[in-house]
Amino acid sequence: MSDVVAVENLVKKHQALKNEIAKVIVGQEEVIEQILLSIYTGGHSLLIGVPGLAKTLMVNTIAQTLGLDFKRIQFTPDLMPSDILGSEVLDQNRNFKFIKGPVFGNIILADEINRTPPKTQAALLEAMQEKAVTIAGQQYKLNMPYFVLATQNPIEQEGTYPLPEAQLDRFMFAIELKYPSISEEIEVVKSTTTDETVQLETLFSADEIVAVQHLVRRIPVPDNVIDYTVRLVNKTRPGLNGSSDFINNYVDWGAGPRASQNLILGAKAHAAIHGKFSPDIEDVKAVAMGILRHRILKNYKAEAEGISEEKIILELL
Repeated sequence: MSDVVAVENLVKKHQALKNEIAKVIVGQEEVIEQILLSIYTGGHSLLIGVPGLAKTLMVNTIAQTLGLDFKRIQFTPDLMPSDILGSEVLDQNRNFKFIKGPVFGNIILADEINRTPPKTQAALLEAMQEKAVTIAGQQYKLNMPYFVLATQNPIEQEGTYPLPEAQLDRFMFAIELKYPSISEEIEVVKSTTTDETVQLETLFSADEIVAVQHLVRRIPVPDNVIDYTVRLVNKTRPGLNGSSDFINNYVDWGAGPRASQNLILGAKAHAAIHGKFSPDIEDVKAVAMGILRHRILKNYKAEAEGISEEKIILELL
């Protein structure tokens, strides 16, 4: 199958996938699209939203429609790295045997990741970056595709351990979930308070997702789009020659090179699902908010004046 036909097939399957997910999840189209974009590119996502917005249900539904193995880890202050990765135990023949932890799946929901100490948060780092885990000196490869979706509750900050910047940077998207509109909430209440169960159709397989990830990487990108992307990321960094007064006044740290890589990958996937065979600057702008939001560290002055990361990004686009 040629790449042109593969992109055309992806457009159809992506639309069918969104229709299937909509049987269970009302609204939140932008959130679902960003999660799917990160799956198509092999990235990870951080979901930020208050409790009760169906974050877990959303991820579970997406995993079912993609035909992937779904595991959920509830992060708590007493969770140990071995609870995530697995551990070695003695079997009846007094030999050590490795029992795999919940990190061995295709889609991992790391629920309330900021509730657990850094030691346990760091246990996910190797899995996210290297797609492997090391236990007692032995490295175990994870199944492909591999995707971590972490959730954070932005309200309660007592007794939480904010993710270090290095780990935040490993997430391709930071996706903000907002409250549904009144009409959407009416539909949610109607559909969830009856005795009907929805049967979801599986539209992909693990191998097909891996093939889509390779297809996205093969999509060519014009030099002017790469130039725009790198310059956009460069504009987020204060203290450089040519940095705007706005950035120098309100930003402590800007985005790193990983942001440029993710913007190009995200733009490629965004172009593909809209039937384009090469991304343009509009595709970069379409994914910029979710990719840059958690990579810009604003200063106390921005905090005091109520300037959000979103406003800073919009100023640059």
